Amino acid sequence: MNLQSIKQRFGIIGNSPLLNRAIEVAMQVAPTDLSVLITGESGTGKEIFPQIIHHLSPRKHNNYIAVNCGAIPEGTIDSELFGHEKGAFTGAHDQRKGYFEHADKGTIFLDEVAELPLSTQVRLLRVLETGEFMKVGSSKVQKTDVRIVAATNVNVLEAVHSGKFREDLYYRLNTVPIQIPPLRDRKDDILLLFRKFAQDFSEKYRMPPVKLDDEAQQIFLNYRWPGNVRQLKNITEQLSIIEQNRIISGEEIKQYLPDYRGPKLPAIYKGVDNQTFASEREILYKILFDMKKDMNDLKKVVEELKMAKGQINTFPENNDIIDSFYPDGDLIEPKTPKKTFEIDKSFNIQDTEEFVEESLSLEAKEIELIKKALDKHKGKRKAAAQDLGISERTLYRKIKEYNIEQ
Repeated sequence: MNLQSIKQRFGIIGNSPLLNRAIEVAMQVAPTDLSVLITGESGTGKEIFPQIIHHLSPRKHNNYIAVNCGAIPEGTIDSELFGHEKGAFTGAHDQRKGYFEHADKGTIFLDEVAELPLSTQVRLLRVLETGEFMKVGSSKVQKTDVRIVAATNVNVLEAVHSGKFREDLYYRLNTVPIQIPPLRDRKDDILLLFRKFAQDFSEKYRMPPVKLDDEAQQIFLNYRWPGNVRQLKNITEQLSIIEQNRIISGEEIKQYLPDYRGPKLPAIYKGVDNQTFASEREILYKILFDMKKDMNDLKKVVEELKMAKGQINTFPENNDIIDSFYPDGDLIEPKTPKKTFEIDKSFNIQDTEEFVEESLSLEAKEIELIKKALDKHKGKRKAAAQDLGISERTLYRKIKEYNIEQ
């Protein structure tokens, strides 16, 4: 089958080179048994590509099972995928076959695979490596011959670095990667998709299709479409049902795009995820709390010295300050005559913290904490990062930024 016939069969609209490349890769890998990882933003149509791979493969006459890993509770995901024995857990009244057993000789599509718990990831890795699995509550090893296609809308490498996804599983799944482009990178396809959806809804609701005037078309092309094709389809359906006028103006379109702010100029932006921000904020809090504790300890020591020498509020009159703290000659007597001076009785110690010379640099404290954590864990960065309450990636960046030697 050629590219155009694949598009017609699976209802794919668009001529973007990025989209065409993704379809071509799916067609080329289909006859093999290689595992495939499909990545792309939510709403880009990732679920179409596993179907292309299955129907162009030698397994097309066997089962194709699609599983949304993010929609299955963590407590039951193992049972759903691998099955369970009778009495394996509360409520397991009968033996049950899992998806991998049902999909034997066929294809299983694991959507949102990054949502799998780590324990389930271990089981999945075994299936990929040996084709073996065990039901929940069973010690009997079973074999399955299954083609695995996975998809996710998250950055899997970041999930690997944060410890949420196994690195070995990532490389086993990612034998052949397919990247689905977002709609904003397929500008020439936006109006094509709108016209197709408008025609479909026209037939469905038995009314004339909606059309866009020039201003509305320009707004559609400038919009970033965070929900991608799914969002475009939903907005087209809303316009088809709600709007009485079949020619949609720019002002009417803006009512359906509440976050529209006009054309966006190109800008260089380095994203910072919430986890990184939270981790850096936590380490700053920890530094500040440690500094406060050190200052309080210092104040306590000074107060104890004052109480011990009977110097509650004032310095002694007509006496050497050092002698007042060391009356028994604890210090070596200097050879030069002591210099005495008068101190006003009314002079009180208002805040001993003013006399303490200590670096209050957050950077210095941060370096000190990182070095202590690395020394404590003998250079093991992962353990040190956990002790500091930050991500391992943040720790790597801090070590490089401050040029900390290990």
